[in-house]
Amino acid sequence: MGDIENGRAAPSDFVDERADGPGVIRISEDDPATPFYRLLSKLRAPVAMRDMMMAPVRACYRGEGLAIDPAELPPGAAQLYPQVLVTTLAVSSDAGPIRCECFTPPGDGPMPMMLYVHGGGFVVGRSEDTAYVTSRIAAENNVIVVSVNYRWAPEWPFPAGLDDCMAVLRWMRDRGADIGGDASRILVCGDSAGGNLAAALPLRGREERISILATALLCPVTDFHFEKFPSYERLAPTGVVIDASFMGFARGAYLTKSQQWRDPWASPALGDLNGYPRTLLISGTADPLVDDNRAFAEKLTAAGVKVTHFIGEAMPHGFYFFPGVLKEADAAFAAILRFIAIALQS
Repeated sequence: MGDIENGRAAPSDFVDERADGPGVIRISEDDPATPFYRLLSKLRAPVAMRDMMMAPVRACYRGEGLAIDPAELPPGAAQLYPQVLVTTLAVSSDAGPIRCECFTPPGDGPMPMMLYVHGGGFVVGRSEDTAYVTSRIAAENNVIVVSVNYRWAPEWPFPAGLDDCMAVLRWMRDRGADIGGDASRILVCGDSAGGNLAAALPLRGREERISILATALLCPVTDFHFEKFPSYERLAPTGVVIDASFMGFARGAYLTKSQQWRDPWASPALGDLNGYPRTLLISGTADPLVDDNRAFAEKLTAAGVKVTHFIGEAMPHGFYFFPGVLKEADAAFAAILRFIAIALQS
């Protein structure tokens, strides 16, 4: 299989490490306001508000500065699923190599493949953060999971992250056999912001005639007009895992123009859902996005799509992330197991 498809790719070369995106603030010496900006730089750092907001968000998300007692943490993916082989792939794209982690269960191929897209509000997150989820899916369902590290907003706004996911999906179709995969059986899955990207892939993939067998969406955003949903208005103001403040910032970082909210590649619920693949939705009633998910399930059903919607009572956004904490998380993975088994039989 090989650890890295392109052996010359260094960590700094991967697209999610690039710092030259269109969302990066650039101040020209020819700008008439440059003296003002120069003075601001002496009074605050960083100068741009978006950079000022992103630094603590990313640091806090990684838990920087926290003294964590390992005894208080659940076991890690490698400890729980030592039989799952984790390797690194560098998938080529027009933007550069895309770092992916490949989770391969034991057994002979060719195996079905799943493209997994991590969450993080489009602005944070790595495949390592979701290693428990991807390892468990690989182990329990006997599928090869390819977890993609796409470019973040605001440095790389829409559709850069989706472009990266599409590049990996193409690679799985064309080169999946290199990792023991069966290109005729590709599923997509994602959580939160990654669920949004995963939900958009069937619509975009349709234009390139890429066949997706089924889609599993974990607490996704499917419509960026989220204020119209009662659960968002009720739960988002004081949400614990996600809230209105963060959601507004994430939307503005990813979608820089309001008309993009209506783009089906950004809001899949607003697209043509005819011919959309069989879909599983995982939600919780304490998640501000639960009504978004209910509405998407209804639209899919109206379009003739086979839909399963698992809703965990009193469960928040991302309730499936940690092993041994909530019984509802195990129930959600059991729903994934049933869903994939049915999808692979169809």
